Amino acid sequence: MKLAYSPTSPYVRKIMVLLHETGQLDDVTLEEQHGTPLAPAVGLLPQNPLGKVPALERADGPSIYDSRVICAYLDDRAKAGLYGSGAARWDLLTLEATADGILDAALLMVYESRLRPEEIRMDAWIEGQWGKIERACAALNTRWMSQLSAPMNIGQIAVGSALGYLDFRLDARGWRKGNDALAAWFQTFDSRPSMQATVPPAG
Repeated sequence: MKLAYSPTSPYVRKIMVLLHETGQLDDVTLEEQHGTPLAPAVGLLPQNPLGKVPALERADGPSIYDSRVICAYLDDRAKAGLYGSGAARWDLLTLEATADGILDAALLMVYESRLRPEEIRMDAWIEGQWGKIERACAALNTRWMSQLSAPMNIGQIAVGSALGYLDFRLDARGWRKGNDALAAWFQTFDSRPSMQATVPPAG
């Protein structure tokens, strides 16, 4: 398999952590691609018409894209059971969606400051996105700790990648404030070899 990736993409990090945790890292060749909403990765368009990483090229079918689709595919391939079954599966899918929502909002904040000219940036928009992140972190801290403290699952991988991205790009915002349980969980999860091996480079 071939994974189109960017080393700073938090969505890619989800996949890389999953590959480490499920022993599939050696089954994937990495192909670095770079793009933004204003300039999509042209070389990626045959694999993903949206021009976004991650995209996974497979030998047994067409390329697949979106981190949630790729993670589910790789979990199924490894028979790792990261998504659970029965009622637990819906909880874990919702937990993953919550983490991805944090990432969506964080990326919109980063793009607003990096891609939009300063004279037309919208502070209210930025704060609106941070409000989503604050509410999601509070929910993780109060509603989802039992799933985060369970055996390894997709929710933990997604949340770990999301919180890692907040530290990477929005550390000054202080997501840990008022979220003591979540912060303690992340300190432990972030020390896992899979997380340490996928720390994004500075820049």
